[in-house]
Amino acid sequence: MTQLIPLAEARSLPLWRRPITLLFLMAAAMPIAFSTWSALLNNFVIEVAQFDGSDIGWLHTVREIPGFLAIGVIAIIIFVREQVLGLVSLVLLGAATAITAYFPTMGGILTITMLSSIGFHYYETVNQSLQLQWLEKARAPKVLGWLVAAGSAATLLSYGLIVLLWEPLGLTYTTVYMLSGGVCAAIAIFAMFAYPQFEAPNPQLKKMILRRRYWLYYCLQFMAGARRQIFVVFAGFMMVEKFGFDVHEITALFLINLVANMIFAPFMGAAVAKFGERNTLIFEYIGLMVVFLAYGGIYFFGWGLLLAASLYVIDHMLFALALALKTYFQKIADPGDIAPTAAVAFTINHIAAVFLPALLGYLWLVSPAAVFFMAAGMAGTSLLLALLIPRHPEPGNETILSRLAAAPAE
Repeated sequence: MTQLIPLAEARSLPLWRRPITLLFLMAAAMPIAFSTWSALLNNFVIEVAQFDGSDIGWLHTVREIPGFLAIGVIAIIIFVREQVLGLVSLVLLGAATAITAYFPTMGGILTITMLSSIGFHYYETVNQSLQLQWLEKARAPKVLGWLVAAGSAATLLSYGLIVLLWEPLGLTYTTVYMLSGGVCAAIAIFAMFAYPQFEAPNPQLKKMILRRRYWLYYCLQFMAGARRQIFVVFAGFMMVEKFGFDVHEITALFLINLVANMIFAPFMGAAVAKFGERNTLIFEYIGLMVVFLAYGGIYFFGWGLLLAASLYVIDHMLFALALALKTYFQKIADPGDIAPTAAVAFTINHIAAVFLPALLGYLWLVSPAAVFFMAAGMAGTSLLLALLIPRHPEPGNETILSRLAAAPAE
């Protein structure tokens, strides 16, 4: 029989069996599969399946469909506990990653990508909900920063092995995908049996909700999803297509990102706690505007490899500041809204992701610079939205417009 333990009583458990330890374990397991898949993807599809910019756009469009359908989590958690769903999703992600190289055709890659994406997106939806339910508001920014660092540290070992051993041992895509996916699935299966089911103090609504007072959070999620797609789909593809990066070279670049995240993510969490979500997000979006404009300049003005690699690292670090969006919602949300709103927000985040990669794949064939200039415009729109976040967000003070609207009544 499943053991249910309220969060308040979980402090009496050994440290390795507490909720926060489970969050760290899941944070480490997911990127071992997903980040390794991402690191090898561009080389795999170009070398094995002869993808071009349009093909990679369609691949990522298919990959994002489960994200758009993440709202289905609301129906599943009526029958399955969030913690169980998160771990089952990790198993699916790991298993699909493990068999990726056995399907080196367009149809095969799209099918396996769809399966792994269901695991990834349903895990991410549930994981975000569990984080915000299990972490205290005062500690959440710092702990979320450490969770980012933990995921980076776990992936660092995988990437390091790829960089060091890919050429000396003649590693293959089959071997690396099998190992990384298998480790992810094994960790998830272990967690299913090693941890009790933790009971949060606030029961979650198990129906779709759209609240008018969350409108700014929804808008920021939509823009984040659209902007993120351009980086995920085309920044790494540029490094392979334009500059001819090999597997170990693109993975080395990912390694630099990981080390940077390990070092700076905890400080980013502390920065959110100190300076607030508004200031942190404003800083992120200004930085992303500059980065994307410079990406476009690489094609428009013919700037070189060193700048491209530097921008890739800076870009990746700035995205880590997105944890401020999580804590902004945690501060304005009703406690029972966290799970259903996490699913709704994930769907909103992926609206543009369903069509944007494929459409921009065709634009990429004409003008790669235009793709990145478009991303800079999206970052600028996000900046304007971030200016509406109040200094101290809370229920009833979700935006500065809420405060202004209440002023005449005071």
